[in-house]
Amino acid sequence: MILIALGANLPTVHGGPLATLEAALGVMPAFGVTVLRRSSFYLTPAIAPYAQPPFVNAVAEVATALPVGALLEMLHRIEERFGRVRRTRWGERTLDLDLLDYDGEVIPPAGPQGLAAGLGPIPLVLPHPGIAERAFVLIPLMELAPEWRHPVSGKGARALLRALQADRGLAITAGIGKTSGQNSLI
Repeated sequence: MILIALGANLPTVHGGPLATLEAALGVMPAFGVTVLRRSSFYLTPAIAPYAQPPFVNAVAEVATALPVGALLEMLHRIEERFGRVRRTRWGERTLDLDLLDYDGEVIPPAGPQGLAAGLGPIPLVLPHPGIAERAFVLIPLMELAPEWRHPVSGKGARALLRALQADRGLAITAGIGKTSGQNSLI
């Protein structure tokens, strides 16, 4: 299973963040990626040390013949096509596409880990190192692929979300696990 997280909180020529995510999913086939299915879209407050608009987030399952490194490069090209400029860590984004999992492949971090998303090249690490700390990824992942298991820990998205809830004191509501005050289904 190949999983991609999508997020946006700035408008583009396609419209607001929701329209941008839909447009990004729509162009993926032209880049050799078939979108098999996607989660619902969620409105999520930005987690940054300064004020910015909320994000729209989702997770998609895709299929591609591209090897893992080429897929990551393609995701970055799509981001650039939608106006993404990497300036500030946790900054506002026209489009953010993160490769979460590529058929359970594990690629550990290599070299210095000081490279921040937004400040330079992004090293390929799988599974994505932020999955377990991000409710805005775990909630749509849990909705889309409840059978998914973290390739290293073996835990599912629901177990990871419960651990995050316990660690950060998040209140999880019934249903698919929306985080009260954090994520809302749109």
